[in-house]
Amino acid sequence: MSGHSKWHSIKHKKAIVDARRGQHFTKLARAITVAAREGGGDPEGNAALGLAIQKARDASMPKDNIERAIAKGTGEGSDGDQIETVIYEGYGPGGVALLIEALTDNRNRTGADVRHALSKHGGNLGEPGSVSYLFDKRGVVVIDATRYDEDDLIPAIDAGALDIAVDEDVFEVITQPGDLAGVRAALAQAGVEIESADVTQRPQAKVPVEEADASRLLKLIDALEESDDVNAVHANFDVDADVLERIAG
Repeated sequence: MSGHSKWHSIKHKKAIVDARRGQHFTKLARAITVAAREGGGDPEGNAALGLAIQKARDASMPKDNIERAIAKGTGEGSDGDQIETVIYEGYGPGGVALLIEALTDNRNRTGADVRHALSKHGGNLGEPGSVSYLFDKRGVVVIDATRYDEDDLIPAIDAGALDIAVDEDVFEVITQPGDLAGVRAALAQAGVEIESADVTQRPQAKVPVEEADASRLLKLIDALEESDDVNAVHANFDVDADVLERIAG
C-alpha cells in the first residue's frame, strides 16, 4: 500500500475508534446540520446529508443525536444557521499543499486555531485559491484488494463510478460526489465489504516527502484535526508506507 493510501487507512480507523469514544460526535453532528441546512432534511434528495448520516451511523452515533442534528439544520433548532463551512489553504513541511475544511460558528476562533497549528509545526497559511486547484472533489470508496478482484467491482461501474484505481493492497473506486451513495449501495448489494466511503479532495499529483518532513507534517495534521472546528484535512503528500507506519506508531 502506498504511503498516501496508508495514511487514509490509518485516519479512517482512528476516526471510527475516536467517534465511538464520543470524541468526534460533535464534528459528525455539525456536518449533518450544515448538510441539512444547505440541501434540506431528506437524505433521499440530499446526497451530502445522506453521506453525513452514513458516516455518523458508521461511527455508531445514536439515532436521537442524528435526528437532533437534522432538526437544527432545517430550522427546528436554535443554532443551525450559526454554523458555516470555511476552507483554509496552506502549505506544510516539504512544500505539501493543504486544504483544511472547517465547520464553525466563530470564524475568528477557528482562523486563529488554524494559524497557530500551522506556525507551530512548520506550515503557513496561503491565499484563497493558492492550492485548491491541485485537488479534485471526488467520492472515494476503498475496498480491500486482497479479498476482491476487479470483476467484483463491476457493479460500481454500472452504478456510475468514474474509475477504479489499484494501489497495492486496496482498490479506490472513484466517483462524482453525487454518485458516491449509489455506488456504495451497489457494491454493498453485491456483497462487497467496504472499508470506507467519503467525499474527499483528491490530489491530482503527490509530492514526495522525506521522513523528517513527514514526521513534522503528520504532527501538523494531527494538531489541525484536534480542533473541534476542523472537519477534514486534505494533503497531496506521498511517503514510503514503512516510514509512515513508523511515524504513526
